[in-house]
Amino acid sequence: MQSSDRQAEAPGRGPRVLVVGGGIAGLGAAQRLCCHPAFPHLRVLEATARAGGRIRSERSFGGVVEVGAHWIHGPSQGNPVFQLAAKYGLLGEKALSEENQLIETGGHVGLPSVSYASSGGSVSPELVAEMARLFYSLIDQTREFLHAAETPAPSVGEYLKKEIRQHMAGWTEEEETKRLKLAILNNLFNVECCVSGTHSMDLVALAPFGEYTVLPGLDCTFPGGYQGLTDRIMASLPKDVMVFNKPVKTIHWDGCFEEASAPGETFPVLVECEDGGCFPAHHVVVTVPLGFLKERLDTFFEPPLPTEKAEAIRKIGFGTNNKIFLEFEEPFWQPDCQHIQVVWRDTSPLEDAAPKLQDAWFKKLVGFWVLPSFGRASQALCGFIAGLESEFMETLSDEDVLLSLTQVLRRVTAPGPVCRGSHTPDVLLHHARSSAVRLEGG
Repeated sequence: MQSSDRQAEAPGRGPRVLVVGGGIAGLGAAQRLCCHPAFPHLRVLEATARAGGRIRSERSFGGVVEVGAHWIHGPSQGNPVFQLAAKYGLLGEKALSEENQLIETGGHVGLPSVSYASSGGSVSPELVAEMARLFYSLIDQTREFLHAAETPAPSVGEYLKKEIRQHMAGWTEEEETKRLKLAILNNLFNVECCVSGTHSMDLVALAPFGEYTVLPGLDCTFPGGYQGLTDRIMASLPKDVMVFNKPVKTIHWDGCFEEASAPGETFPVLVECEDGGCFPAHHVVVTVPLGFLKERLDTFFEPPLPTEKAEAIRKIGFGTNNKIFLEFEEPFWQPDCQHIQVVWRDTSPLEDAAPKLQDAWFKKLVGFWVLPSFGRASQALCGFIAGLESEFMETLSDEDVLLSLTQVLRRVTAPGPVCRGSHTPDVLLHHARSSAVRLEGG
């Protein structure tokens, strides 16, 4: 097989390296390789018209909105993303301060500013804090089984539920308060599902859970947008390195391929693109998303990958996280509010019965984070949802999503037949495929 896309290839002798995928991993690999004199001929093949992958910042609501990646978790010197962002001058003074870098969060999400009960009214902040202390102490315990010969439960979820049942034995409150405690814990389970990118913590193995390294530092954002990071990395690359709109069809490896413009030279790899173009190379770095690999595993590599590698790709879990953006003409929250949580009184992590998705998908929402006002009178919230409920939401019409969320917010913030028209303006949904669709509310 010979190359048919010679114009995109680098001329001259020397190792040719291809990076497949222009997300943060691909850009990072390209940046390192470009700095090495042993790899003078490098190309990055990106399927879309833009670089950055799931890092995507957009102008909306009068400012910058993160459609993809949102925070730097553990922004301190041990975090390479933080180091790059600091190097490029992309962070604010507070995030760069030594004080912020030394804060120990344990890798846990901060407490909500306010918690609303599903029936209306607020939930005691002291009760929410008590349950958060319990839950996160148990999460910390799960990390202790990393090198254990055996674990007390196969999954993180089963271990947490087992421990919660034991703690319940010491609860002396009335039944209503006990149910409220379980409902708060259920929301914390949902938060952890978002953090771990899974539908259920029962799907997350207990033994390797401690492999995740928790770094110090209070989570921070990019004032000018997360995409500034990938834009700066891309700007550091030679202009001819990026090749856009080049979705790869098949990577032919372990072969002997020739190119007419390089007589006498053979290449062990040939990357075939969907448009018929072919790129011969000595080395290929594959940085495509895991979800893509799972879908295309049987056809993406020729010959197929070794059995152990293919099995590893098939077995690694890959969940769905979605964001929902709501803009309000007038905020219903207090000026100092940063995080709003909804506690569904009829939920419990100890109950396996699952209602139909169409009736309760919105109960998987972990809450809403208040976005900066960008100097506008209107303000916006960003909601997070994970798992099968997140995937089900993607199948709904614009009207159904707007109606469900409007009803939820009206119910929890203003019980009774009070109508707040400002709860149905503008919604932006971010789907798992890094695409976005704007929904207009009436």
